[in-house]
Amino acid sequence: MREAGVRPTVVSYGTLIKALCLMQQPDQAACLLDEMRGDGIDANLFTCNPIVNALAHAGRFRDAYKLLEKFPLYGVAPNISTFNSLVLGYCKYGDLAGASGVLEAMMGRGILPTAKTYNYFFIFFAKTGNVELGMNLYSKMLNNGYAPDQITYNLLIKLLSEANRVELVVQMIKEMKANGFESDLATSTMLVHLLCRTHRFEEACAEFEDMFRRGLVPQYITYRMLMKELKRLGSVELVDKLTDLMRSVPHSTKLPGSYREKEGDDAKAKRKLILEKAQAVSNVLKECKDPKELHKLKDDEETDVQVADRLVASIRKRVYGGVSRNLP
Repeated sequence: MREAGVRPTVVSYGTLIKALCLMQQPDQAACLLDEMRGDGIDANLFTCNPIVNALAHAGRFRDAYKLLEKFPLYGVAPNISTFNSLVLGYCKYGDLAGASGVLEAMMGRGILPTAKTYNYFFIFFAKTGNVELGMNLYSKMLNNGYAPDQITYNLLIKLLSEANRVELVVQMIKEMKANGFESDLATSTMLVHLLCRTHRFEEACAEFEDMFRRGLVPQYITYRMLMKELKRLGSVELVDKLTDLMRSVPHSTKLPGSYREKEGDDAKAKRKLILEKAQAVSNVLKECKDPKELHKLKDDEETDVQVADRLVASIRKRVYGGVSRNLP
């Protein structure tokens, strides 16, 4: 650019700094701030904040604070995004004390936290399953006059659902709706799964039906889980009703790999036994070259399946000496 006689601007530097930070090279990005200053180009939050974010993301909080100390030198004052980056970094590394310290520092500067700031804490609580700390922070958030957003409620419902706290989940959904947020696919899915885990199948079916009323198509895994439990309970009418609902809308039939593996344990065992049986029959057929001899093994009234069973029994006796192998 310089060789072409084009003088770089703050936008040019901002683009380079952002790219370096995305490549996790905040030190090289920080050097560009000094270069900008030497060129008489004023830095701004778009050039400084990405470096703070990259340093916090890497857990380099001392370096992040050193850069913050240089903000006045660049004529820049930290804003909510600057502090949110630090809160996110501390929560990522499980340092709640550090994150709380940032919260106090920003409020001391007159910068009020947003729902996004608090959500970083709730992400950590959802990962660690700490219901008590999560609910305490939620109460403080409300008492201090800060409004949760849709993500806040989703994170809290996830936290409570995984702890099987049905009543608290229902209460949280009511509060969410009272504040103008409707249950989305994630929220309703968590509720249906929770109700199934706690054997409240009628309520689970009611929520499943209500999803269609609100224009939401349940995930196929949710449908399969409900079907499994309802069939086990012999609830034929509900099975037919929910099946008709699913057939009424286009939907995917893909299942997560972990669910398929869990569901397929019994099927795998059966397939293994069938393959063993088929292999045994195949071995006999290979040994028996003459089709006439093979035909002699079959009585007039025997079916092909019965012949196969008798052949397998004969092989068992020959190979295992009459010891049962629990094969069909």
